[in-house]
Amino acid sequence: MATEPMGVVSVSIVKNTVKDSGVSVHEVAADLVDEEEHQLGFTDIFFRKRKHLIDPDATATKRSVFDDAVLAPHYWPKKNYENIHRFDPSARWTYREEWALTRKIDWKIMVMAAIGFAAMNLDRFNVNQANSSMFLTDLNLTTDDFNLGNSIFRLTFLCAELPSQLVSKRVGPDHWIPTQICLWSLVSLSQFWLTGRTSFLACRALLGALQGGFIPDLLLYLSYFYMKTELPIRLALLWMSADFCSIISSFLAFGILHLDGAAGKAGWRWLFLIEGGITLLIGVAAIFNMPASPTQTKTWFRPNGWFTEREEVIMVNRILRDDPTKGDMHNKEGLTLGRLWTAICDYDLWPLYILGLTFGIPDNPPLTYLTLLLRDIGFNTFQTNLLSIPYQVLGIVTMFLVTLLSEHVGERTFVAMLEDVWTLPFLVALYALPSEPNQWVFFGIVTGLLAFPSVAYLHIDYTEAHLLPFISFTHPIQLAWCSRNAGSVSGRTVNAALYNMFLQANSIISSQIYVASDAPRYERGNRILIVICCINIGILYPGTKAYYIWRNRQRDKIWNVMTVKERDHYLRTTMDVGNRRLDFRFAH
Repeated sequence: MATEPMGVVSVSIVKNTVKDSGVSVHEVAADLVDEEEHQLGFTDIFFRKRKHLIDPDATATKRSVFDDAVLAPHYWPKKNYENIHRFDPSARWTYREEWALTRKIDWKIMVMAAIGFAAMNLDRFNVNQANSSMFLTDLNLTTDDFNLGNSIFRLTFLCAELPSQLVSKRVGPDHWIPTQICLWSLVSLSQFWLTGRTSFLACRALLGALQGGFIPDLLLYLSYFYMKTELPIRLALLWMSADFCSIISSFLAFGILHLDGAAGKAGWRWLFLIEGGITLLIGVAAIFNMPASPTQTKTWFRPNGWFTEREEVIMVNRILRDDPTKGDMHNKEGLTLGRLWTAICDYDLWPLYILGLTFGIPDNPPLTYLTLLLRDIGFNTFQTNLLSIPYQVLGIVTMFLVTLLSEHVGERTFVAMLEDVWTLPFLVALYALPSEPNQWVFFGIVTGLLAFPSVAYLHIDYTEAHLLPFISFTHPIQLAWCSRNAGSVSGRTVNAALYNMFLQANSIISSQIYVASDAPRYERGNRILIVICCINIGILYPGTKAYYIWRNRQRDKIWNVMTVKERDHYLRTTMDVGNRRLDFRFAH
């Protein structure tokens, strides 16, 4: 089983029984939906462009390969697929049922995922807020020690990416995600008892190791419940919620740091203890609120489950009609060494790994050192925490505005590149400032730099049917892009982890650009950032797009001259999987 063919149309719709399946492929009903895929965007939400045009009681079931007697056998779910007992190609449902069900999934599944994502960000970045107080001084740390701690965090985060994905596939993300949250929360709150350089570095190492792989694990889990046209907007909102979380955590830090001296302890110690305790409670809640799949919500503490049998049938069939490859593996089926090695050697994804290595470097150092930069320029601890809020608010505004524009552009590469385009002029302005700049001018430039329009192309689409951009950080653009171009469940699992490993290497590199010898203006560091930004804009992004255009043209030369009979023979006999198949086309 592999990616749904690009450009293949049904050649005959006849009654046919798939051997050993026990389910018939019925003659296609006249009421199946044939409309082009439409991916939900912000213009749909805010301007209600589509809903009033649809009869809520009309059939919402979309035509798929399972309605084609020739193609269906090539895409049938495996017998050990956890939802196979609810799979029925003859099932039909209305838009009213589908809308009510997606709202229910949002409340039951997506809300818990968003809270878990917020917990990761809270424990991951509170060290920056602690750094606005006397954190370094109290522990006798230098800026270089702080750099080393960030590098160790990212290195262990990087090294944990692939093992975390392998564990998640074996035990299931429903078990592994709550375990991760609880474990890293214990490490985070234990920073209350930091004594110096060694304990600081040890905690950063443990925190990175336990958070590594969390984001791909979460994306894999959500893909069990949502169609590819539904997940992007939700992931976009998920990443937008990170900015809201940062704003709330800034206010939280402002209040907690005022506990400085309580029980004879520094305010930054209370920050780690209280926020770590909050995320530990979230981890415990996740244990009881993350079911394994649409048909596995019943348990001893939830005997009736969350969904009715009818809702389970709708969920399973809409997901498999949307992407038949989701029936490739059981959700607790581990990856073989062969599949793992094949994914690692997939050279067609290497251009995206290179982008993951370089794209975020230009704005990472100013973001990481924002609190130190503002302190050095003359602002006090509490002013610094409050002044870290405006760029987050502006980031939400720019994300929304750019999204309204980008939803009309069927483009991944250059939309992803906008972050570097936005960053470059602000880096030049920062570099050109005099040696003793006005603190408010400096604040304005840094705030503008960090308020970049973080646009995401989150169309996790496994066909070439329709391309629409969505909003979020460039990271999820490229993570989804990598997932899309992998083209199989096993490939997506491994390649998403590999992409994130390169992303963490990106962070390790960027953490070494602002060094103590270059403080407080970091002129040499800013010069390096400008060069990297220019390379991204002028070479890497255009080169990636050119590569995928060339690869698709290679496939077209072979596939487009094949007859329908030759294509059917290829689908029945090929050993190619995922993006190795001739009917697969790379997104760009």
